[in-house]
Amino acid sequence: MPRRAAAQIRTIEPDAVHRSRLVQQLINKIMLDGKKSTAERIVYDALAILSEKTGKDPVEALELSIKALTPNLEVRSRRVGGATYQVPVEVPARRARTLAIRWLAEFARQRREKTMAQRLANELLDAQNNQGGAYKRKDDIYRMAQANKAFAHYRW
Repeated sequence: MPRRAAAQIRTIEPDAVHRSRLVQQLINKIMLDGKKSTAERIVYDALAILSEKTGKDPVEALELSIKALTPNLEVRSRRVGGATYQVPVEVPARRARTLAIRWLAEFARQRREKTMAQRLANELLDAQNNQGGAYKRKDDIYRMAQANKAFAHYRW
């Protein structure tokens, strides 16, 4: 039994330009060492590149990409007797969105384009086309959940 109360969920204020909480969450995830203005510049440049390539509204294009990266199943370790099973569970909407943004930032940083804005824009574009590192991570997790479907009765 935990000794403390559950952590409170902090609401994220929408960003200044697009008035979107999703954009603000992405900015916060891209930010390093508290340099928010740098992170904002990277994200806004990436959204400009993305809207130029897709011809859509930048926030709409971002939402499409995040939707493509959002997992619906994941595996959780569950100890039963002496064995540990990978039990597939559905991902809550809040965690699914957070995971999608985390993977997007992580795999954008690993790309080889010149600027971070280009890396992020191309990772978002790849996500829309069901490609790229972040999409592959989502797919791998889904496959693992499908492979361990036999242990679904251990769900809690």
